[in-house]
Amino acid sequence: MQTHAYVAIVTILALLTYLWMGLAVGAARRKCGIAAPCMTGDPALERAIRAHSNTLEWLPVFLPSMWLFALYWSDLVAAVLGLVWIVGRIAYQRGYVADPAKREIGFLIQALATAILLFGALGRAVWVLAVTG
Repeated sequence: MQTHAYVAIVTILALLTYLWMGLAVGAARRKCGIAAPCMTGDPALERAIRAHSNTLEWLPVFLPSMWLFALYWSDLVAAVLGLVWIVGRIAYQRGYVADPAKREIGFLIQALATAILLFGALGRAVWVLAVTG
């Protein structure tokens, strides 16, 4: 029986990445002097908030897809794709905070990793169902 330790570790790393982005929002608030609950007023703050929010929007697609891929295919391959997702999210956040036009490469990296995980898991689940009835 697989322990899925690789995917468990990558899950925690993904959540830590999300927490890091939340801390970056707090740092942007301090830097621009805009206290919560205000969400606007400084473009740097708005970009940090948007990068953080967009990551939250992707987590419910990414995490189950990674776990299902691990269950139906391979823990190690799912974990590697999960690490690619994390790299993409970090590139997205760094690019977006610097200049919104620089977010695209990070977005494409994480979207591709998610698509492979999602459709790989779906394809294998359908295959297993078709073969086993």
